[in-house]
Amino acid sequence: MIKKMANRHDQIAYRDLQVWEKSMVLANLVIKAVDEIDAPRKHFRMIEQLESAVTSIPMNIAEGKGRNSKKEFIQFLYISRSSIYETLTLLEIFQQLGWLSEEKFNDLERQAIEIIKMIKGLINAISRSA
Repeated sequence: MIKKMANRHDQIAYRDLQVWEKSMVLANLVIKAVDEIDAPRKHFRMIEQLESAVTSIPMNIAEGKGRNSKKEFIQFLYISRSSIYETLTLLEIFQQLGWLSEEKFNDLERQAIEIIKMIKGLINAISRSA
């Protein structure tokens, strides 16, 4: 049984990507921060959009890693990076509205910038090896 589990993990290569791990951490932190937001009901759509954007980051990394070509993987990394910018924009709106502290925003922004740099580095590495 243990051997089967190890083989299954070996086939899920995105889990070996540090950028995927860090984007999962960011997604969880943002979702936890959203749980603390006390916003009027009329703004639930913005909250749902933030959750969608932040979870799209690791999902696109994973989907791209599962594709058949380096070109497709790179395309999904660009989509993932775009989702980070969407996430940051929404977080900034939330911070400006007072729904998110400046300290929390700065921490999440710092982590997002680190992921952006990692994605850029991974795109460059894949492009060089193509």
